[in-house]
Amino acid sequence: MPELPEVETTRRGIEPHCLDRRIVRAQVHDPRLRWPVRGDLTEWLKDRRITDVSRRAKYLLIAFENGERLLIHLGMSGSLRLVEPGTPKRKHDHVEIEFDSGRILRYHDPRRFGALLTDHVDNPHERLANLGPEPLGPDFTPEYLHRKLQNRLVAIKPLIMSADIVVGAGNIYANEALFLAGIHPTTSASRCDRDAVTRLVAAIRDVLARAIEQGGTTLRDFVREDGQPGYFKQTLNVYDRADQPCRVCSTPIRKFTQAQRATYCCPVCQPPPSPD
Repeated sequence: MPELPEVETTRRGIEPHCLDRRIVRAQVHDPRLRWPVRGDLTEWLKDRRITDVSRRAKYLLIAFENGERLLIHLGMSGSLRLVEPGTPKRKHDHVEIEFDSGRILRYHDPRRFGALLTDHVDNPHERLANLGPEPLGPDFTPEYLHRKLQNRLVAIKPLIMSADIVVGAGNIYANEALFLAGIHPTTSASRCDRDAVTRLVAAIRDVLARAIEQGGTTLRDFVREDGQPGYFKQTLNVYDRADQPCRVCSTPIRKFTQAQRATYCCPVCQPPPSPD
């Protein structure tokens, strides 16, 4: 599914075409998303002017003059595309928003696991509550993460994938960050000392920043807002590389299941934790 870099790539792609634009028309072709689209969304959106296009975790936040916002989550297969007037509607184009520029923003989602929600900046939606810090923001520091890991016996990989710890470290990027930090995915969080945590924070920041810079990861249904895929997958070190040689030491990459997710690591560059 689209992860933080893909969502940020989408945000950066649509922002120049949405900011300060007025919505002249909206249409809901199919309201049956993960949560049903509010019945009056077309009227709710009409004549609003967009003042900000931001992101929180994997939610795109489109803000209007009165402080109200449209929250868009891409789910597993969602994407946003800007099209010209007269562009034929595709089968899974569920919602479209037309701006005073004539351009149309279309929400496309074959599996319909995404969502379009509304809230107010002074009363954020419950889906935004209890989220951890942004991984590229000032609050995600080694001191913060070390404090969160203390006395936690759970393995480090599923813990850093928890949105209440830090947002955006999805499965792909958790695998990659742990490799860069030299930490085995099954290591107990409480056994990560300050040096390891410092390396991990730097690795999470690095892998996400590079993924955003390169346009997101090409996986399954995700494409950028202009219809082109991202390219970060070309530089992955361990994810989806089972039995292939490690790019550092040539040892075959190992794959196993952890917390019902595929985990990849190099047994040499990421030594397994010693028994207690």
